Amino acid sequence: MSEEIFLCAICNINSGTCLEDCKFCSQSVRYKADIDRYKQKEMQLILDEARTARDAGALGFCLVTADKGLRPKTLEFVCDVAKTITKEVPQLRLIACNGTASLEQLLVLKEAGIKAYNHNLETSESFYKEICTTHPWSERYETCQNVNKSGLVLITGGIFGLGESEEDRVSMLKSLESLNPTSVPINFYHHNVALELQANPLTVDESLALIRLTRKMIPKAQRIMVAGGRELMFGDRQEEIFENGANSIVVGNYLTTSGRIASKDLDMLKTLNLEVAKKVN
Repeated sequence: MSEEIFLCAICNINSGTCLEDCKFCSQSVRYKADIDRYKQKEMQLILDEARTARDAGALGFCLVTADKGLRPKTLEFVCDVAKTITKEVPQLRLIACNGTASLEQLLVLKEAGIKAYNHNLETSESFYKEICTTHPWSERYETCQNVNKSGLVLITGGIFGLGESEEDRVSMLKSLESLNPTSVPINFYHHNVALELQANPLTVDESLALIRLTRKMIPKAQRIMVAGGRELMFGDRQEEIFENGANSIVVGNYLTTSGRIASKDLDMLKTLNLEVAKKVN
């Protein structure tokens, strides 16, 4: 685990158009959550976000689409975005997060300049059917296997606070460890009133313990990232995530929720005498 903190930013290049029924996701059209919805974000807006991420110290820049997987038009759009950012903002390491993907599709992304692929298992295989019925957990696991075969860097993690048991959490972490990911993003469920799930029941201390457990159970991962729900879950105790094993965070906004101003995160790291990573190991 690196002592430097790896910063990553997320760009929602296609929002709120997913037909799946994942109960934790406000981007599903089924739940009619009050979010921005669009098929393709304008390229100039994407470039603006990329430059903002670079200026905030982010190395990773994740291109996210809201759909079950990579349809032909989606694949073409992500490739176009990747090529444009590579030319205009070459300092960023591009990550794609576009749902289930075949080996052939992943190789196309790789050729376009994508360096890593993020596809989360979300929860344990046994609990997954409680939060999603429109596609199986096995498809998620298979996509992660395809990422490893493609030579792209694998980023995969999950969400805590969905109503899962402690056994489910351990099971998910064992499954993640079996995939040998480079980075493991931990998300803490951020409740939206339009969704069917109950609010996240976890306490701050329980959440910090889950970060420790993740680091313990996936010791080979270069990065344990605290991603969605960080600000809401940890509040004025956010600095404690680093003491408990995290060495990566998302800066700026998330997919459909606002993060805090990046300068505040940079000030926090400076106060803790933690250096921002300048290159990918």
